Formats: sequence, C-alpha cells, structure tokens
Amino acid sequence: MSSSKQSNTNGGIAVIGERELVMGYRLLGIEDTFIVENNEEASNKMEDLFSSQFKMIIASQFIRDSLTPLLKAKIESSIEPLVIFMPSLKGSIQEESIASLAKRVLGIKY
Repeated sequence: MSSSKQSNTNGGIAVIGERELVMGYRLLGIEDTFIVENNEEASNKMEDLFSSQFKMIIASQFIRDSLTPLLKAKIESSIEPLVIFMPSLKGSIQEESIASLAKRVLGIKY
C-alpha cells in the first residue's frame, strides 16, 4: 500500500518507509510521505523519488536494504537529492557512528 499527499513543491522533502517512520514525519508537517510494505514496492518508489525534484529524501533502513547494489551505490554517492537513511523502528536498531554518518553524508572525516 502506498500513501501520499503529493504536492507540487519543487525541491521539498520526501519521506519513505514503514508506517511508523512515515507517520512520525507526517505529524511534523511533511506532506510528501510514502508508506511501503514490501521490497519491490520500496525499491520502485525509491527509484521514482530519487529521479524526482526532491532535494532531500528521508528513508528507513528497510528501504536501503531493498535496493539493488547499483541503485544503492548511486544514491549513497549523491548529494542532490540528499538521501538520509534512518534506523528502522522495528526490530533491532543498528546505530551508525557520527564519524561514519559524516563521512557518508558529507564526505568528510570527523
């Protein structure tokens, strides 16, 4: 099931992931949110969002795990749109160190 309130905002923020993550960002006022429930839907929707006009995409770790190696490499090396992967709220949470996050997102050593 996919859900969104697609706006015509050029350069906004999109959120994609499990219901729990997406609902939290909706409560914060982000309108462009997408709930995905399986790997194929997650991969397809992420590819669509990545090639859209969004400047930032917040995605769950589930989305990252659903991507093909080629798409994952393309996304992780991109600065526009900037894609930030958040730990999943279900199951075990794997934390990324500040140094690792800075290196991946900003391209700098911390």
